[in-house]
Amino acid sequence: MNFAQAEKHLLDLELFGMRFGLDRMRKLSTVLGMPQRRFASVHVVGTNGKSSTARMIAAILERAGLRTGCYTSPHLCSFRERIEVSEQPLSEAGLAEAVTRASRAAELVDRTLGGDDRVTQFELLTGAAFHALARARVDVTVVEAGLGGRHDATNVIPSKVQVLTGVDLEHTRWLGPTLRHVAEEKLAVVPAHGCLVSGELPAEAEAAAARVTRERPARRVRVDPSSQARVPSLPRAPGAYQRRNFALARAAAEAFLEGALDEEAVRAAAAAVSIPGRLERVAERPLVIHDGAHNPAGATALAESLPEIVGSRPLVGLMAIRDDKDAAGILTPLLGRMSEVVFTQASSRGLAAATLSSLAGQIEAALRAEVVRGPTAALARARELAGPEGVVLVTGSLGLVADLVRAPGSRASSL
Repeated sequence: MNFAQAEKHLLDLELFGMRFGLDRMRKLSTVLGMPQRRFASVHVVGTNGKSSTARMIAAILERAGLRTGCYTSPHLCSFRERIEVSEQPLSEAGLAEAVTRASRAAELVDRTLGGDDRVTQFELLTGAAFHALARARVDVTVVEAGLGGRHDATNVIPSKVQVLTGVDLEHTRWLGPTLRHVAEEKLAVVPAHGCLVSGELPAEAEAAAARVTRERPARRVRVDPSSQARVPSLPRAPGAYQRRNFALARAAAEAFLEGALDEEAVRAAAAAVSIPGRLERVAERPLVIHDGAHNPAGATALAESLPEIVGSRPLVGLMAIRDDKDAAGILTPLLGRMSEVVFTQASSRGLAAATLSSLAGQIEAALRAEVVRGPTAALARARELAGPEGVVLVTGSLGLVADLVRAPGSRASSL
């Protein structure tokens, strides 16, 4: 395959959906020659902050002298963004080669499966990522779990350090109805004699973490909330929630290096790291910020971070939310921060903008809201409402952010 064919092949696999279980992934890894065993790894799980924390860990370890890989999801424009070597996206040729290799392996695996079972998109991409990273001879890869942990395709790595960014109710259909169930699914990535790094957790999740690390047994590193006050300046990753993520990343890097952490490497990483689609400044006059907060916990963290970035300037929201998300839970912490809001519909499973506007009116009766069809036209209207001295916040869905940054006419993936 060439690059375009590789991207199309991955997008076509979305038709077959998501399927839990590690049997296919284990078989795929075996056919690929177990590439994930050719580098050390750090496994990042949690409800929010996984991509940011993973990129931050990789940034610190890179500046500590290691050749790093990073595997995150989802992407905004190209699958290349999910696989990084030394903080650079995999090349087009590199992705094409890796997907070709993984696809041939998947064909062999599919022949062993019954019924309509087959290697999924995420499994194939994960296999391709591990192949590409092993081929690039990275020393360590920071791997973000896709969903949960126990049955996630990434849970075939022999990770040295496991990072739990936080726990909130999410994907309860697959992960279970309570915080304890969700936490246990994520904590299943902790192996015997692993090292679990986490920040402050809800009581149910903390109890699960204590039990898991006791039974495995595994080392436990707790990051005190006050540690974010000691985080160096993050000029390209602003906001309180990013300081929390960086404090967690620093502790994870220190645990991986077994305490031999160069503070200059930490400061250099803090100065350089940037996270696409997370409090990302993309334009000035008006200031336009992209943040893909897409669940209540993420929206709350975003709302807490807005005052230091927006100040007293008028804030106009541009929002779209997927039809399978808790729209009220996302809107509630954010609407009170906005002077006006423009609702639109993202191309990937977006909830109708009129429905969002009606729901917003029930939450904030005095809110001035408009509905504009199409993300591009909606952004133009939001910029107009904000004026050159205001701020536009694009949020509610990574799919909305992707619609605005993706090349015109390119095919969207489900985020």
